[in-house]
Amino acid sequence: MSARFPKSATPLGPRARIAVVVAAVLLLAGGSVGYVMHAEQRTKGRQTEADASFALGGPALYFRDTAGGRVAHQPLTAARTGGTRTRGGPACDRFYASDEGALCLRAKPGVLPKTYAIVLDRRLREKRRITVPGVPTRARVSASGRMLSWTVFATGDSYATTSFSTRTAILDLRTGYLIKSMENIQLTIDGARYHAPDVNYWGVTFARDDNRFYATVSTKGRTYLVEGNMRDWTAKALRQNVECPSLSPDNTRLAFKKKVSDDAAAPWRLYVLDLRTMRETPLAEEHSVDDQAAWLDDGTLAYALPGGGGRGSDIWTVPADGTGTPRVAVEGGSSPVAVAG
Repeated sequence: MSARFPKSATPLGPRARIAVVVAAVLLLAGGSVGYVMHAEQRTKGRQTEADASFALGGPALYFRDTAGGRVAHQPLTAARTGGTRTRGGPACDRFYASDEGALCLRAKPGVLPKTYAIVLDRRLREKRRITVPGVPTRARVSASGRMLSWTVFATGDSYATTSFSTRTAILDLRTGYLIKSMENIQLTIDGARYHAPDVNYWGVTFARDDNRFYATVSTKGRTYLVEGNMRDWTAKALRQNVECPSLSPDNTRLAFKKKVSDDAAAPWRLYVLDLRTMRETPLAEEHSVDDQAAWLDDGTLAYALPGGGGRGSDIWTVPADGTGTPRVAVEGGSSPVAVAG
């Protein structure tokens, strides 16, 4: 680190230079103190791994219980009628699963924010752990359990601002190959190869073939839906103003959040895109949803909204065809995912 002074300034002596360096270090560290204290308080003296009896099974709705930060589940039918949750899963800040395994993102205490990306088997036992810089924000697992993806905030803390930077990774469990950042993918926008230093990717969702995927790319103040190909490592933009896509179980539609307002407090609304006709349908949820919605089945979506009664967040469901009324599925929950069995 170096300091620049006007030419007319008097050069500092050795002691003064040391004082400047110490002050700068303290200033830089100070911005992380709140994060460090919060993360340490969350993990200190708390069990973080799953109980021996807690595993993937279903049909069930798995989610992060915001009261304790650990994964819980309840019968999938209870997502519509209410029901008793079973606690005892691993501690995660973001969670997603298939019938074959799961991905747990856990904030790592430290002066600089880091994330553990923890690969779990069907019994939710750890198989692999990868440490990445940043704050956890998105997690996805393909239907087969082979492909995993996660996104972290490198800087900033909200998609509603333009000051954030993301890093998205993809892990192939069959080959063990890890793509640490998607930023080197061959991107095409409007039919031409595209290069820009401000490119950010987030919100990956995988097709059933474990080759095709969709994601959001942001550049020059615009967001695009991209369709990607793992085999040749290419991506092409399909349309603008699509964030956090989520592919339906039948692979015919994408749920996504669309920016409909410049109000930073409520910029988005949930939509569904038909991939054959490219027709968009606004959903009955009129609140701004800052989440990557999850399909409980081909007709129902689940997502998190700020919670009532002092809860951090609640999980809601809404029909995927634009009809119906949003309903609370889980009070005090986030990161919903349906597990069939």
